[in-house]
Amino acid sequence: MSEVLIRRAIERDLPALLDLYNHYVATTHVTFDVEPRTREQRQAWLKQFSERGRHQCFVAECGGQAVGWSCSVPFKDRAAYDTSVETSVYLAPGGQGRGLGRRLYDALFEALSREDVHRAFGGIAQPNEASVALHLKMDFRHVGTYREVGRKFGKFWDVAWYERAVN
Repeated sequence: MSEVLIRRAIERDLPALLDLYNHYVATTHVTFDVEPRTREQRQAWLKQFSERGRHQCFVAECGGQAVGWSCSVPFKDRAAYDTSVETSVYLAPGGQGRGLGRRLYDALFEALSREDVHRAFGGIAQPNEASVALHLKMDFRHVGTYREVGRKFGKFWDVAWYERAVN
């Protein structure tokens, strides 16, 4: 893989981010979406992020193409949860094992450290050894598992929840 730049997500990343996410929707259990997202849906998703605040998105760019992203979104929609976020990392197929997930999370948590964010949570559909390993390296700790909480591809899947302090 050639030189990788970690930067904030922008509108021109949308086609690559949509394709990348829809790959996981169609072929894996790691997201519980079961229908591919449309460009309009992903555009609304991208608009929630800003350079300041609790909700941010970073991309890994290689050869002018977004090959992964990390983001923080609201954990819950009630006001007392405002200082908590849910985080995600997605990498293009074949992008795992090269440190991209860690670099994307490093950028995200550096930005979140300047915001009013107290806790970050990650829900990982099981099994997913690579994601668990990344979260543990990033100082997340396992806080519980929801058993058979999602059904996809005719099977029930567990989701393990991890948390880490931000500020």
